[in-house]
Amino acid sequence: MKLPALVASAASALLLAAAANAATNPPIRMAPEGVEYMCGGASQDELAFMDMVSPRWAATLEFAVARGRRGEFSEPVQVKVRNKYNGDHVLSAQAHGPLMLARLTPGTYDVEATIGPLTLQQTLTIGLGAPARALFVWPSNFNMASATLPRQALAQGTAKGD
Repeated sequence: MKLPALVASAASALLLAAAANAATNPPIRMAPEGVEYMCGGASQDELAFMDMVSPRWAATLEFAVARGRRGEFSEPVQVKVRNKYNGDHVLSAQAHGPLMLARLTPGTYDVEATIGPLTLQQTLTIGLGAPARALFVWPSNFNMASATLPRQALAQGTAKGD
């Protein structure tokens, strides 16, 4: 009689542990182009998890603001990845959080990271079994709050300081 209760208790503990682990790990997503990616790092636990698994992903993109603390970046970033040599569009996704991991194939890519009107670009070279990392740093005087202006403001031409 006590054995079934013990088994049920153990099963409940495993389910709770799995649920807690799933709550802290960001989901793996699939871009329309067929590339898997994961975004996150907003909390210290999530940042530690992303740092731990990043060597298993081909590309790690990190987003930051100059003079800001690592991991304190919550603005959504539009990310576009193109093959450097033939221009093929490889990945287009919106990153939420300071880190984005992507399963890109070995090659050289042009990566664009955009917030509002400001786009940063870097070349990323991924070798066979050699993951690559790129850090995109927006200037500390860039006003993130005004980077996503309402559509009406954009239509009136106020996005570029007109």
